Amino acid sequence: MVRESLETLKDEFLSRIAEGASEEEVERLRIEYLGRKGKLTFLFRGFKELPPEERPELGEALNRLRQFVEDRLEFRLGELKQREKERILKAERVDITLPGSRWERGRIHPLTLVMDEIIDVFLTMGFEIARGPDIEDDYHNFEALNMPPDHPARDMQDTFFVSQDRLLRTHTSPVQIRVMEQRRPPLQIIAPGAVFRHDDDATHSPMFHQVEGFMVDSHIAFSDLKGVLTHFLRQVLRPETGVRFRPSFFPFTEPSAEIDIQCLLCEGGGSTSEGQPCRVCKGTGWLEILGAGMIDPEVFRFVGYNPDQVSGFAFGMGVERIAMLKYGIEDIRLFFQNDLRFLRQFS
Repeated sequence: MVRESLETLKDEFLSRIAEGASEEEVERLRIEYLGRKGKLTFLFRGFKELPPEERPELGEALNRLRQFVEDRLEFRLGELKQREKERILKAERVDITLPGSRWERGRIHPLTLVMDEIIDVFLTMGFEIARGPDIEDDYHNFEALNMPPDHPARDMQDTFFVSQDRLLRTHTSPVQIRVMEQRRPPLQIIAPGAVFRHDDDATHSPMFHQVEGFMVDSHIAFSDLKGVLTHFLRQVLRPETGVRFRPSFFPFTEPSAEIDIQCLLCEGGGSTSEGQPCRVCKGTGWLEILGAGMIDPEVFRFVGYNPDQVSGFAFGMGVERIAMLKYGIEDIRLFFQNDLRFLRQFS
């Protein structure tokens, strides 16, 4: 009776192992036949109930069946692993007769192109580059630039505060303070970098880029400011670009000015060839491009300079603003959307 059970079990196992199509199924069969509660284990536990004269022969048969099951399981598992290996190798095989794939060439971002061009122009005029931290303290970002805690100009900055005294810098002007605290005139510095303000629409971005610049020496006049910025704008935009200076107000410069250029689209006429108001300058013929002025004596006192012995000017410009005018882009958000169709246009 036991011998017949062994033959039936063997036939059943052979049928089941032939159907095993995955390593998981083979493992389930191993547990089903050889596990702690497996079918062969159950037969071994009943071995002691057999008559003593039958035990040697049936014990040998049981051991042969267990060895047979173990060998078949191992063989089937090896077959499945080899089949999977061949499938992977076939899938990963490289057909060397196929034509090669062309790698997509990257391009420099338009903002980087404009930033590099701005820096190059100022380097040729003898300026050097300085940089500062993106996270500033209140003193360098506001107070040392003549904006005490109750100054209304602070409300115009739309500041991102990190803590009570720490903030994402709203302009690169703090670099001016940090440089003047550490060095003495003469100074010709530009400070390019990212700045942050809580503003987001077609012409404003929460993060954008500025280039702050300043010159300090013993006899710097407003005429030096006009000469430097006029030369810069005509180098970056067009040699024939019209430039004008309008009186304005900034807390850290006095006198202050906003600098306009003739509209690049309508050539300063204010209207299109069809007689419609220019969509870029809104019919005025002029575009605001940057702000500047003579450094306020109070700023010099904050850094330990004697305003009776030194003078200087400072200016600041938005890189995105210049890039939009230079390339005729109407929505600042295009610079940050990483649309390859947009970025491929620049080289």
